[in-house]
Amino acid sequence: MSDIAVQTRHVPDRLNSRAFRILRSWEALLLAVTVAIFIVNSFASPYFLNAWNLSDATFNFTEKAMIAFAMALLIISGEIDLSVAAIIALASTAMGLAVQYGAGTPELVAIGLAVGLLCGAFNAVFVTILGLPSIVVTIGTMSLFRGISYIILGDEAFRGYPSSFAWFGQGYIYWVFTVEMLLFVIIAVIYGVLLHKTNFGRAVYAIGNNPTGALFSGIRVQRVKFILFLLTGLMSGVAAICLTSRLGSTRPSIAQGMELEVVTMVVLGGVNILGGSGSIPGVVIAAFVMGLVTFGLGLLNVPGIVMSIFIGLLLIGVIALPRLWAIAAQSRKA
Repeated sequence: MSDIAVQTRHVPDRLNSRAFRILRSWEALLLAVTVAIFIVNSFASPYFLNAWNLSDATFNFTEKAMIAFAMALLIISGEIDLSVAAIIALASTAMGLAVQYGAGTPELVAIGLAVGLLCGAFNAVFVTILGLPSIVVTIGTMSLFRGISYIILGDEAFRGYPSSFAWFGQGYIYWVFTVEMLLFVIIAVIYGVLLHKTNFGRAVYAIGNNPTGALFSGIRVQRVKFILFLLTGLMSGVAAICLTSRLGSTRPSIAQGMELEVVTMVVLGGVNILGGSGSIPGVVIAAFVMGLVTFGLGLLNVPGIVMSIFIGLLLIGVIALPRLWAIAAQSRKA
């Protein structure tokens, strides 16, 4: 008898395919929401589809997103920095003070970045060396940094920035493509590679999932966290340069409340507030979502306080959604 060869046909597991995983990811959902918001805004206001208006809409998120990229890595590692808006105020105040003594644009940029780094290092020392909770430390430094700005400025404002300094916050690279948007793209690529393609990024994920296990695996946990606080401070310095340049003046109330929007942007982007998971592409899409929403509401003359209420509700909803989803899944199993 001759052996009969039995051929089996391989049936691909579509539920586990890469394409299907992408389609059911949080980033895909955010992208769909972005498209929906864009369409709604285009019908809600006749001024929305104007190219120059859309270019101006990028100012609603680029400065916050620059900080959000660094904040995403920090939250993934299990820490948080609530002093980022106060760092902007202090860096802007330092730049404004330097202008009064005749500092030029290169000196102002150096001062903004240096103040951001120093503030980030200040937070890092208390968290990584003294072992204090980051949320407590940064709430304290949030008041400290902004308080210093109020002591220096009071009710006054620093003006008289060099005309060349305005390039960072008001300049255009090509037609409606702004300098801030270019910085946003460059920084997004840098942080995307850093988090997803390097050993440092893998260390950040490991620390966020199990800091003790990461320590016994040879990862210098405190050193990595120190660097992450430095990066967050540095990005706050970059945002301070762009925001001060765009406004053309410095007040102690500058960037007031921005820390809430940055955290909301990060969490909306799919970063777990408890650490251990998240992605830079998600934060990029979340930045566009928040930018389009706030710009659309602005075109409809919605008051700023209503936008603040919306952002607060959005933050609570995004944090509560995974928990509600888990409760619903457990109920179905029961």
